[in-house]
Amino acid sequence: MRLLLKLIPENRLAGMPFLLELGFSGRVLGFAALVALGAALMFALAPALRLVFLRTDLRGELAAGGRGSAGVSWRRLGARLVMVELAAAAVLLVGAGLLGKSLFHLLHVDVGFETDHLATVVVSVPKSIKTDAQLMALERAVEERVGGLPGVQSVSIASQTPVMSWDGGVSIVLPGQKATEERNDLPERDVSAGYLKTIGARLVAGRYYSEAEDDGTKPRVVVVNESLARHFFPGEDAVGKRLAYDRSTETMRIIGVVEDVKEGPLDTPNRPVLYVPFNQDSAETFVLVARTALVPETMLGPMATAVRAVDPLIAVSEEESMDGIMQDSQAAYLHRSSAWLVGGFAGIALVLAVVGLYGVIAYSVAQRRREIGVRMALGAQRGSVYRLILREAGWLAGGGIAAGLVGAVGLGILMRSLLFGVSAWDAPTMVAVAGVLGSAAMVASYLPARRAAAVNPVEALRAE
Repeated sequence: MRLLLKLIPENRLAGMPFLLELGFSGRVLGFAALVALGAALMFALAPALRLVFLRTDLRGELAAGGRGSAGVSWRRLGARLVMVELAAAAVLLVGAGLLGKSLFHLLHVDVGFETDHLATVVVSVPKSIKTDAQLMALERAVEERVGGLPGVQSVSIASQTPVMSWDGGVSIVLPGQKATEERNDLPERDVSAGYLKTIGARLVAGRYYSEAEDDGTKPRVVVVNESLARHFFPGEDAVGKRLAYDRSTETMRIIGVVEDVKEGPLDTPNRPVLYVPFNQDSAETFVLVARTALVPETMLGPMATAVRAVDPLIAVSEEESMDGIMQDSQAAYLHRSSAWLVGGFAGIALVLAVVGLYGVIAYSVAQRRREIGVRMALGAQRGSVYRLILREAGWLAGGGIAAGLVGAVGLGILMRSLLFGVSAWDAPTMVAVAGVLGSAAMVASYLPARRAAAVNPVEALRAE
């Protein structure tokens, strides 16, 4: 448990309070002890039952060389257990496949901008900066210093990093709209003039605002995303329209519309978002975003050094590439850990099912050694013996896999909240799991089948 927690960066763990108390407790230990005791009793029950059956027909068992009704009952019990193991393996493998596919879709979701070659650092200005003019001057100095680094193609500022959270909400109204109790709360991002270009956001209509419009003195302008345009102006051109903050008389003119950028967690739907000039609403903590020609991780150190060179009292933190932010986001961690956890149990279940099937088929071959010897003495070919054994294994595997796939559909429905971009009854996943289990079952049955085909009829009959 401690090792798993260490795999999560501290800054990410702080956003997962449900994991902070993870550890051993009386309930955990009690549950583990109960499962262990139940398993021990279950494993002791099967041979005990066989002894009971053996006592009830001891003469018949001795006459049949230990291969009478008790032997048949034992074989049937083993066959049923193997089917249960195969069903459990199918359920877990389908669950792991669905979670793995969800993780793949999550990490490849369209975030609305170009994530490669983006380096980010969080900057906190010193308390000595008191006025907006000083803050604007510091921000421009930071942009200029970092923008002059070799390998930096463009640099800009934003109030928050994409794909992190939908925080930073404001309430928006249309000018002249009657006051209602219903609020239009949506995220606002304060960004410098070149930010949307730097991250590679796709412009749909209008234009981005210029440096001149970002000086904090001009009439307010705003760039919005497509979700906002559809929400407030369905079927209309949003460029040129006006918005206002709730309970404010000052309006903002929309000058551009961009495709939806994933400003919140990767596994959440897009929302309406406002992009307003940073210096019209600047903050003491901001994110510096740079598009680089080099690997972004190699630019994080020089960027932090350049920022501190502007003012040694500036605090720099959370130096990450945008791809790293996506990989390390809370949504990615939750989906990745679920996939690995279920996948680990699925692997164990697969091994147990294959070993169990091998054991049952090998036991069956030993029980039917005389029968196989008689068949071969009467002219049966090795191929027919192979088919006889593999057919038995095929029925066991087919029944277990079919039951498991039915259970897997139920599991998928129960875990829908953990899935992203994949249905609970994803057919390709189920077909793949059936193929893997079927192939593994045939491989496990091959050795007993080969041993059966190699039986010497004379020796088999003499042994009886």
